[in-house]
Amino acid sequence: MTPATAQVAAENLAERIREARRVVVFTGAGISTDSGIDDFRSPGGIWSKIKPIEFSQFQTDEEARREDWRRRFHFQASFDAAQPNAGHLGIATLLARDNGGVLITQNIDGLHQRAGVPDEQMIEIHGNGTRASCLECSSPMSLAEARAYIEREDQAPRCRRCDGLVKADIISFGQPMPSQKLASAEQHALDCDVMLVAGSSLVVQPAATLPLIAKNNGAYLAIINRDATPLDGMANLRFGGSISDTIRLTCEYLQT
Repeated sequence: MTPATAQVAAENLAERIREARRVVVFTGAGISTDSGIDDFRSPGGIWSKIKPIEFSQFQTDEEARREDWRRRFHFQASFDAAQPNAGHLGIATLLARDNGGVLITQNIDGLHQRAGVPDEQMIEIHGNGTRASCLECSSPMSLAEARAYIEREDQAPRCRRCDGLVKADIISFGQPMPSQKLASAEQHALDCDVMLVAGSSLVVQPAATLPLIAKNNGAYLAIINRDATPLDGMANLRFGGSISDTIRLTCEYLQT
C-alpha cells in the first residue's frame, strides 16, 4: 500500500470511528513488533524457532516446567526492555474517547497497560506473561518470587498456600481458554459498530472468530496487518504496511 493510499484509508477509518456508537479494538502480536518484540506465527517468528510446550507437558513433566520458566524469564526480559510504540499509544487514545469500548488482545507482553489502557477496558484472552498464579487455588506469585523459588529449591515453583503448581498467567497450547473472558469478548463484539483489528493473523481459534462475529452483526471491520488474514475478503478496510504508523495517522485525523 502506498503512503497516499494509507492516508486516504486512515482518514476514512477516522471518520467511521468518529461516527461510531461503540468501537472495539482487537490486537495480536504484530502490534508489538515495532517495539522490538518478535511475533509468534509469521515466518521467522518465535514458533518457527522453538517448539511450544504443551499444557499437559507442564502438568506432568518437571523438566518441561523448568524449560517453560526459562523461556518465560527470557521473554520477560524482552518485554521489560520494550517500550509502547505509536500503535499502543494510539489505541489507548482511541479507547479514551466517549465511544471507546474495550480492547480485546491476544498479547501477553503488558505493553497496552504501559501505554495507558486501563484494566477495566481490556480483555486479555490469552493471559498476561508478566505475572503468575497457582493452577489449583489461583494464589498469585510474582515472576521475581518464582525465580527466587527456582534458585532456592532447584525445582519449578509451588504454591505457598496449597503446594499446587505455579504457572505464568498465559494460555499454553492445549490449555482451556478462560470461558468467562471469551464470553465477555463475544458480547463486546456483538455490541460494537466498528471493530479495528491490529496485528493479528486471525488464525488462532476461538479468538479469531470475534471479528467475524462483529462483522456478521453489522459492524464495520478494519484490518491492519502486515500479512494476509482469512478475513481480508470480508473487511471494509484492509491496511498493509506499518501498523503503528497507520494507527498514529488515524488518530491524527481524529483530532482534526
